[in-house]
Amino acid sequence: MSKYLHMLVAWASRIHGYILSLNDSFEYNFSDKELHFLVIGAAGLMLILLVYPVFKLLANHNRVLAITWIYVLTVLLVLTFAIEIGQSITGTGTMEFGDVVAGMGGFFAVTVVIVALHLLLWTVRSIVRLARGARVRQQALDDRR
Repeated sequence: MSKYLHMLVAWASRIHGYILSLNDSFEYNFSDKELHFLVIGAAGLMLILLVYPVFKLLANHNRVLAITWIYVLTVLLVLTFAIEIGQSITGTGTMEFGDVVAGMGGFFAVTVVIVALHLLLWTVRSIVRLARGARVRQQALDDRR
């Protein structure tokens, strides 16, 4: 896990250095806080432009559960990484990528159970609707006789 975090930190450091070099080369005098403001603001805008059309499409097709699932997945990923980092800092455990995978595996297992229950409920509802429709059709035929 620490190997991946070091890679992530190195990647972030390279991007940070590149942004600082742009700040210097264009002779802007943005402070660190101003740069964070601009970069996170731009990243947020890009994410909105990417995510909004996908969520709008899902919402138009009445896929609110899919939107909810994507949101929960994102929050859980951040939470599991925060827990692992917290364990490393406080010394209450070792920071392992396997723990993150195991935690997310639990979420996916629960998702499979929810989908299976949803499909079972949908199947039962469909059978009930078909039975009611057949009964209504039979009643209409009996009424004609």
